[in-house]
Amino acid sequence: MQTSTAGKPGGRKLSRREQTRLERVSTATSKDVDAEFLDLPLAALADAALAAAKAAGAEHADLRVHRLVTQSIRLRDGRVESITDNAELGLAVRVIVDGTWGFASHAALTPDTAADVARRAVTVARTLRALNRERVELADEPIYDNVRWVSAYDLDPFTVPTTEKVALLQDYAGRLSSADGVDHVTASVQQVKEQTFYADTAGSSITQQRVRLHPALEATTVDSSAGVFETMRTLAAPVGRGWEYVTGADGVWDWQGELARIPEWLAEKVKAPTVTPGPTDLVIDPTNLWLTIHESIGHATEYDRAIGYEAAYAGTSFATPDKLGTLRYGTPIMHVTGDRTEAHGLASIGYDDEGVAGQRWDLVRDGILVGYQLDRVFAPRLGLDRSNGCSYADSAHHVPIQRMANVSLQPDPERDTSTEELISRVENGIYIVGDKSWSIDMQRYNFQFTGQRFFRIRDGKLDGQLRDVAYQATTTDFWGAMEAVGGPSTWQLGGASNCGKAQPGQVAAVSHGCPSVLVRGVNILNTRTEAGR
Repeated sequence: MQTSTAGKPGGRKLSRREQTRLERVSTATSKDVDAEFLDLPLAALADAALAAAKAAGAEHADLRVHRLVTQSIRLRDGRVESITDNAELGLAVRVIVDGTWGFASHAALTPDTAADVARRAVTVARTLRALNRERVELADEPIYDNVRWVSAYDLDPFTVPTTEKVALLQDYAGRLSSADGVDHVTASVQQVKEQTFYADTAGSSITQQRVRLHPALEATTVDSSAGVFETMRTLAAPVGRGWEYVTGADGVWDWQGELARIPEWLAEKVKAPTVTPGPTDLVIDPTNLWLTIHESIGHATEYDRAIGYEAAYAGTSFATPDKLGTLRYGTPIMHVTGDRTEAHGLASIGYDDEGVAGQRWDLVRDGILVGYQLDRVFAPRLGLDRSNGCSYADSAHHVPIQRMANVSLQPDPERDTSTEELISRVENGIYIVGDKSWSIDMQRYNFQFTGQRFFRIRDGKLDGQLRDVAYQATTTDFWGAMEAVGGPSTWQLGGASNCGKAQPGQVAAVSHGCPSVLVRGVNILNTRTEAGR
């Protein structure tokens, strides 16, 4: 595997710090990209497309070959409900002509097709020129010549026989269904292998491969006489890991321990008293907090959204650029980073879909908004000389857009405060574990979240479960009430594999790391009462 070459014509020379970062992202794993993808005529496609684009008048052009292989397995009560396999392969050419984007794609991978697609992209750009009000200018980026990057995993899940995967899910499901009080069990695993080849007229040529998966089990108990039911789900997050994560061979997730305790937690939840609404001190576990970060910080600090690009579909952001450097997002202990290099992160990548190397940067520092997530077009508009690598398209047939990095709340850098210590500081409150439903407004400001398990805190100790709990706040009030963050030992990655954005809609996977936190006086709702029951 090669590291990148910079300083060639059309690219700037890397600083020592950037070269160190580049070496890190270029050697994420000792594995190589699958031979099946490398055997495609990638160089010939690039040569044909880029030459045709330049000949047709493009001042910039890039080619992207994108292969996406997925498998989804779902069981209900130990029986296979569905197994779905899918593979998508295609090429895309993006050009800039007279400051205007043009884009075209095709499923066939031949040099002649690539050249024709490039010429069509130029035609699109010329057609759209009359409608373009903002000339496209790309931030500078070093050239990366013939580099490869593969995400960190041990066992490629696509090399594991499907029968073996089904057998493992049946074993896990059987542990739950054999317990008293469990009436139904669902088990599933979703897995993805994504391979890309990128080349541009500046001289970059990048091949990448990443693997991600998400296993999940859920137990349901039904009270037929009362006409009600309760559920309890495993809390293992989707991750950029291999099949070793599902078996537990890597020691990351304690499947045996959690499966053994879910029936007990579920039985306790059914009998738990309903919550009393009102201002309450909360200790929030990373398995719940990641989603609050995703919705109230991750989306709010997407620059395209903050300047109105998503207004017609997903909304805007209260964290507008005029507030950069002044907006008090939270308490001074709040430090949030954007990161495209986090090990096993769902949004981690060596290079984005504009050929920008993965980076880490601050979004909120000392509680103040200090940064955004950017691509090569938006960086200059914010006055920056370089993108932070947030361009991504989920298909060869979709245009790359600015997408979310791994947005994470950092732990206490001075002291390894435990979750138990945070709980000990609370006289009367709730400890919230696991994510469930959520709601947030179109400016990412007013929100409410629920969870999987809610434990009452009395005199600094856990005292049984509660039910019907949701917490409600505005973004700045919530983060402004954060009194303490846990230490590094409490920090873990959560995440989502289905974050939606754009028109036509695209889906991306993203992780969010965070420690446990202590937040004072957050408004608690009783969801049963709010629903009129």
